[in-house]
Amino acid sequence: MSNRLNTTPNDMRAFWMPFTANRQFKKEPRLFVGAKDMYYTTHDGRQVLDGTAGLWCVNAGHCRPKITEAICEQAGELDYAPAFQLGHPKAFELANRLVDIAPEGMNHVFYTNSGSESVDTALKIALAYQRVKGEGSRFRLIGRERGYHGINFGGMSVGGIVSNRKMFGTLLTGVDHMPHTHLPGKNAFTKGQPEYGVELADELERIVALHDASTIAAVIVEPVSGSTGVLIPPKGYLQRLREICTKHGILLIFDEVITGFGRLGTPFATQYFDVMPDIITTAKGLTNGVIPMGAVFVTSEIHDAFMTGPEHMIEFMHGYTYSGNPIASAAGLGTLDTYKEEGLLTRAAELAPYWEEKLHSLADCPHVIDIRNIGLIGAIELAPIAGEPTKRAFNAFLKAYESGLLIRTTGDIIALSPPLIITKAEIDELFDKLRKVLMSNI
Repeated sequence: MSNRLNTTPNDMRAFWMPFTANRQFKKEPRLFVGAKDMYYTTHDGRQVLDGTAGLWCVNAGHCRPKITEAICEQAGELDYAPAFQLGHPKAFELANRLVDIAPEGMNHVFYTNSGSESVDTALKIALAYQRVKGEGSRFRLIGRERGYHGINFGGMSVGGIVSNRKMFGTLLTGVDHMPHTHLPGKNAFTKGQPEYGVELADELERIVALHDASTIAAVIVEPVSGSTGVLIPPKGYLQRLREICTKHGILLIFDEVITGFGRLGTPFATQYFDVMPDIITTAKGLTNGVIPMGAVFVTSEIHDAFMTGPEHMIEFMHGYTYSGNPIASAAGLGTLDTYKEEGLLTRAAELAPYWEEKLHSLADCPHVIDIRNIGLIGAIELAPIAGEPTKRAFNAFLKAYESGLLIRTTGDIIALSPPLIITKAEIDELFDKLRKVLMSNI
């Protein structure tokens, strides 16, 4: 173990931490100094079970040998290569490997460095595609209430989490939102996909009638809304969205930054729900969270529409300094090797029934008003403390950390998404610890 164990930085003022209650944290720091497989090691030497795969991203568990070795080897061979007008072999190899596991028809990959960048890239591809095929009047982008699509301006605009939007002005114009699908009065404590709510997809028809289809470029949704508290699509809902988009010539974008790479027991949620979008955004599990990287998948129809005009001209004026970075590409290849050798892209399907049973066993705990699950994802919604929204869940987060369990909270919802290597014994440990937390005074 590093000699940093049992130490804390002597001054924490310089780091303005993201999505963090900075003042509270710096009074009582929670620091990880090591990790292996399912567990983090804290600065004071405790083991913490990872119930959230880091931030939904460490799907293969921590410090996996093939990924570590791939990174080390690549760093000593080729550290960086420009992505503009130049390339390196591993970026092409990784793209081919990704296409092999992607839904049939998703034949091309555009690299980014995060989920937020993947979303903004997908939105730009959608707008540009409509223009290159002669439908430049299609400029509108449709998102969904309570949707989360990252924190860049495009993603915030189509996203629908109010706390992420309210401080940043008008955002992008020409954006509208469908309603979310959370119907606790009808679907509370549902196991898997809810029965009620397919008709909410028809709200897209209302938006089309308001703006006219000729002005709408794309609709973007998460197949499973993760960061807002795990909102699972009602049966038939995604299929209905696909039908409406096809009817009106609107592109359908699935944001699979969370659901991609095995979270539901299939490589992508597209395959789980048997609904084919036009564009898929990914990140997180692509490199197991080790190095920032994202990828946008598009169909040949979209890609080929850009491949016109003089061959020396750039077809799509977009990209990033680190698109397809050599070390990130190596990490991606090592991650895919790990997924394949251990069957992790489908393992969630095997564990999902046991996960569901253990998760719903917490329904009798105080303050629990709903439980939701799909694949290896779960949510426990808590009744808020009167006048102090989010505090009950945050109290649970702090108590869980002290008891050796990492959970994620959003509002007064506990979200769970463990690494796909979790065993039944570790599932037992997770829910035993969480039950004690929920039974305490939170």
